[in-house]
This record gives sequence, structure tokens and C-alpha cells, in this order.
Amino acid sequence: MRRYETIVIVDPDIGEEQRAPVFDRIRELVPQKGGLVVEFDEWGSRKMAYEVKKKKRGFYLRVDYCGSGELVNEMERQFRIDDRVLKYMTILQEDDVDMDAIQEKMAQASKAEEAQAVTEAPAPAAETAAEAAEAAQAAEEAPAPDAEAKEAAEDTESAAKKEDA
Repeated sequence: MRRYETIVIVDPDIGEEQRAPVFDRIRELVPQKGGLVVEFDEWGSRKMAYEVKKKKRGFYLRVDYCGSGELVNEMERQFRIDDRVLKYMTILQEDDVDMDAIQEKMAQASKAEEAQAVTEAPAPAAETAAEAAEAAQAAEEAPAPDAEAKEAAEDTESAAKKEDA
């Protein structure tokens, strides 16, 4: 089995609801033909180097997958038929690939991402707790604005009484 990378440029003027079927078709086609999607990376809308079908921008998608030549032929056939696809390009990355090793790497990468997400989640809560403690301490140290206002009002009242007497 071989490892391929395909870059697809889709019409940027269509909405997400019209773009999703194109991407879903790719996701479905690879397993149907006995392949494995390694990475499905949406780059988003970008300016192209030159106009393609009178469009200056395109929505870029990079698909890294393992499969046979039959899979590549079918994907490219689908791209040629679909008017939403402006341009595509497939590159052979590796000629002979060990599928088990790639699946293990994918599993390790997903575990590492989960572990990183778990360690990052409590950190913002700790920061907010620390900020709340600092704010409480600052509030205790600084006199309340109401107390200052009361003292100022009492001073003006006592001064007014002395003037009257």
C-alpha cells in the first residue's frame, strides 16, 4: 500500500453546508477502497497565486492517506465531476507503507492530544482562582470607597455645625 497526499481547492463562494458533502465524500471513499485517512487538514480560505476558473481565492484542504492507485483514480474522478472543486493535486509520499505502524502513530498522537487537553483545562481555573484571591486581598487592604465617602460627609457636617455655632 502507498501513502499519498492530496491538496484540494474548493470554491470559496459556496457555504459550509455545500462544502461539507465534498469533504464527506472523500472521508467515505478512502475506507470504501481499503484505504486509511491519516490526516484531514482544512487550511481554510486563502488567496491563490493565480486565477482558477475566474476565482482569486480558494478553500484549501489537505488529505494525507494510505491506499492504492485505484483509490487515487476514483478520488480524482470525483474531483473532475464536481464543479465545486477548482483544482486538485495528488503526490505520492511513500511507495511501501506499514499500515500497522501508521495506526499506532495515530493512536499515540491522539492520546498525546487528549493528555495535553486534560492538563491545559485545569490551568485556566487555577489562574482565575489565584486572580480572585489577589482581588480579595487587595479589597481587604484598600479602604472601601463608601467608608471614605462617609468620613468626608461627616467632616463637612461637623465643619458646618461649627460655623453655625
